Amino acid sequence: MTLLNDIAAYKEAFKQKAPEEKQKLMAQATKELEESGVAQGLKQGEKIPNFQLPSATGETVSIKDELAKGPVILTFYRGGWCPYCNLELKAYQRELEAIKEAGATLIAISPEQPDASMTTKEKNDLEFIVLSDEDNKVAEQFNLVFKMPDYLIDIYKESGLDVEAHNGNADWELPKPATFVVDQTGSIMFADVDSDYTKRVEPAKVIEIVKNM
Repeated sequence: MTLLNDIAAYKEAFKQKAPEEKQKLMAQATKELEESGVAQGLKQGEKIPNFQLPSATGETVSIKDELAKGPVILTFYRGGWCPYCNLELKAYQRELEAIKEAGATLIAISPEQPDASMTTKEKNDLEFIVLSDEDNKVAEQFNLVFKMPDYLIDIYKESGLDVEAHNGNADWELPKPATFVVDQTGSIMFADVDSDYTKRVEPAKVIEIVKNM
């Protein structure tokens, strides 16, 4: 079982059941985001910002403290309402022991409020750190944030995706899904940022990068 296999299966099921017009507009939004050139993300070799965020369980987590223990895998996800994000989080949970054996800490970050992050954590039985980046303040420092187009907001609302309730605001801004491997100096050793939210990097690949550092 791999993340990419899980995603392929979900995409095929979505293709079979979703109205053609909805699929067309969602693909259009992805294409427009890619062509806009916004939110390209920090690159390999750059330093990450120093930040602190509340966890789903109520503690304040400092990236500086986590890096003092060893390398960190940072994965930014859109929210617990996103099926692709849930598949990714579950895949990382399956690989959690391998991540620990490689000497790394796994941290997932979304713009959801702590209560929503807690729901995501419990729903997916996540045993790693899940942080709440309200208003995308940290994601902004990673150059990941974009504003959704109005027609896509309408589609999400019609689909029952209450992003406003999850995030505690009505700005309809999201981070691009992104994964970074960060060494103990705060330097990015690997960066994966994609405008297509259905594309994710396989956790096994990320673990190999950590092992080879």
